[in-house]
Amino acid sequence: MKFKENLKNKPVFIGLCSMMIFIITFSFCVSKQFDNKIKNVSASVKEEFMSLSNKKIGWGIKRANNHFQPDVGSENKRIMDKYNGFCLGSNDKKYLYLTFDAGYEAGYTEKILEILKQNDVKATFFITGHYLNTQPDLIKKMIENGNTVGNHTVNHKSIPDIDLDTLKNEVMKLHTAVYEKFGYEMKYFRPPKGEFSERTISFTNSLGYTSVMWSLAYDDWDENKQGREEYGKAKVLENLHNGAIILLHSTSKDNSNILDFIIKEAKKEGYEFRSLDEFER
Repeated sequence: MKFKENLKNKPVFIGLCSMMIFIITFSFCVSKQFDNKIKNVSASVKEEFMSLSNKKIGWGIKRANNHFQPDVGSENKRIMDKYNGFCLGSNDKKYLYLTFDAGYEAGYTEKILEILKQNDVKATFFITGHYLNTQPDLIKKMIENGNTVGNHTVNHKSIPDIDLDTLKNEVMKLHTAVYEKFGYEMKYFRPPKGEFSERTISFTNSLGYTSVMWSLAYDDWDENKQGREEYGKAKVLENLHNGAIILLHSTSKDNSNILDFIIKEAKKEGYEFRSLDEFER
């Protein structure tokens, strides 16, 4: 009798085994694929990128009045457009793209995520290796809530200052770690400190990443300059413009307190928040 029961369940057992073998094989192949991407850059590939300028550029914008689009600099715009990066959306549509840099956790991201959820707004969070190692539950929640997680490198180094092998490791090791932990594949990259060169933008582009800069930001990152909520509201709302990529820092207490107000006011003014996946030039 026992033998017959075992025989009866055998197809199910075989099916489960086959499924497990498939999952293990698939995971191994994906891991192998990422391992290959992390390997040292070949001499021929290095030669190709070394021909491009590595002059360090610090991203900056010149604000305009009356909600006109700012000037992001002709050379900056040329490089971003050449490599299909994002810095400024369409001037014809009142779309906003909300992004946060998250190098470490200061205790405000949980509130920020709840505000985004309540207002049905999806944002992009650019994380570092430190953030991944210390805040996996928050990253999981970002993903579960439909937000986008972007790559801000493992160690937040100024990327024109490092060689291509190091840059590849900075990007792809974080990419692999996020994928292995959450089954989530990042595709948007923000250079640490807003510093880049044509060489680095081209190189990270070759790794499958779209570089994302910004067209609206303020000095919210400074922990010593918190408690200026009215200032923060004014800086953001007075400089909203069509196609704005908004950079905020999730480490700012002020941002956690003014975000709900900013979102609601922006919507009242006819703006629509969109994800980077819906970006329009």
